[in-house]
Amino acid sequence: MRDLPPNMTDYLATRASFRLEVPEVYNYARDVVDAWADREPGKLALLAVGPGGGNPRRYSFADLAASSNRAANFLAARGVRKGDPVFVMLPRIPEWYEVILGCIKLGALPMPGTTLLTGRDIAYRLERAGATTAVTDPEGAAKVDEAAERLVVSLERLCVGEPTPTGWASWASGMEAAAERPPEVEPTRSDDPLLIYFTSGTVATKMVLHTQASLGIGHQITARFWQDLKPTDLHWTLSDFGWAKAAWGKLFGQWALGAANFLWDLRGKPDYDLMLRLLGDHRVTTFCAPPTVFRALVLEDLSKYDWSSLRHCVSAGEPLNPEVIKVWRDATGLVIYDGYGQTETVNLLANYRCVEVRPGSMGKPTPGFDVCVVDEDGNVLGPGEEGHVAVRVRPERPVGLFREYWKGPEATADAFRGDWYYTGDRATTDEDGYFWFVGRSDDVIISSAYRIGPFEVESALVEHGAVAEAAVVGKPDPERGQIVKAFVVLAPGRTGSNDLVRELQEHCRTVTAPFKYPREIEFVDELPKTISGKIRRVELREREIEISNSIDSG
Repeated sequence: MRDLPPNMTDYLATRASFRLEVPEVYNYARDVVDAWADREPGKLALLAVGPGGGNPRRYSFADLAASSNRAANFLAARGVRKGDPVFVMLPRIPEWYEVILGCIKLGALPMPGTTLLTGRDIAYRLERAGATTAVTDPEGAAKVDEAAERLVVSLERLCVGEPTPTGWASWASGMEAAAERPPEVEPTRSDDPLLIYFTSGTVATKMVLHTQASLGIGHQITARFWQDLKPTDLHWTLSDFGWAKAAWGKLFGQWALGAANFLWDLRGKPDYDLMLRLLGDHRVTTFCAPPTVFRALVLEDLSKYDWSSLRHCVSAGEPLNPEVIKVWRDATGLVIYDGYGQTETVNLLANYRCVEVRPGSMGKPTPGFDVCVVDEDGNVLGPGEEGHVAVRVRPERPVGLFREYWKGPEATADAFRGDWYYTGDRATTDEDGYFWFVGRSDDVIISSAYRIGPFEVESALVEHGAVAEAAVVGKPDPERGQIVKAFVVLAPGRTGSNDLVRELQEHCRTVTAPFKYPREIEFVDELPKTISGKIRRVELREREIEISNSIDSG
């Protein structure tokens, strides 16, 4: 399938002409899933395999339309109504789709959560959102019960899987008894709330409220131009259901374009050998994984796997290091097309098949969005000038942008200023309009008046054969304000030493500007990450500040 033409052949012409139609009345589950079931009931929508890669199960759009009707009727029978927040915490199993699509058909607000959440995390989310219904599995039920003890409201509890704990209703029994006819509910509008995601926590926790249009329609941009999907594709986004990447790659845009999704019930740490074998065994055609996974995959012997079905690879979450892109391309013949967006958005910037890829770049704005680098006052900056990555929202607000931080008016007002939505990320552009990531606004290091983006230093370190992963932060320094400190995870078989520290420092001096090299390097077994796989530089930075303060006070 590698010779399929790209969905976009002329970038500038497509940007000039592209528009998304947004009807007044719209419901993603009815207008996409049910519509496919009516047109092509037997068309594959989902291929799911178990934890060991076996027990493949195939679900057509007709299957999902019927099961989501039953789910909606069961949820309604348990008291769920339009606008009600519903906490959903399930592993990567097909029942997650039943729950989410059932909520969408009712107009309820699913709140997906990762299975890594603790009882305290769950209590915070339930209380903050005012959720009165929770859907989870037996393992998660214990954590929800713990969380419920902190709440003053009653909680409806639905359990997917056996055994059903005391106080919980069985999802399987409820589904078996529920009617398969469409639920009798008030139609949803395109601007009605659809879903709530909690931000992954690199800086603060917020409730991101999306509408039926912003995700249900907006992610057509993600799937069509960046993921380059067609109705014949089997797409695999490697993502936990608890974070926004699932909306990007496991639910909305793929089915809108008629592509099928691949689902692996991954529990615990990934088996990268099995992951690569599954790509070939199940004839996956398009693949998306976060940089942290690609960095691990390129350490495998890529020559022993079947790449014949795979035609397109993408990555998002944080910028992908150029060296990883090179190793993957050399082994598979495929370029990894980096993309950029947020929990608050669909795909904003991307590298495309019809445009030259510049390794390490965030790419160019997607059709449907005007993205620029601006200063604090909203003035657009020129090439080479560092500023805020911002999305133009006036005079026309683009489809694919969240509505607000729910119950967070101050955070919403801080993000939407003047004509722009400020993403909180910083970047530069070059003369040809490519964006280059510098860092989160609070990640930028200022050393002796120099502004240093951590990503450039991290990329330089990863280019060295001894380094598997790296994170760079600013460490307080009385003379320079901050110095660059690197935390390095070594590649298998390598051992940290003073000689290696000097070798890595010299390597960075050569690859980047001399003032950017890490003056301190600490070798670690692993880096702190969010549940979505992003490096938590804030945790490393705060640790260095605490150490510095303790030394000063001592």
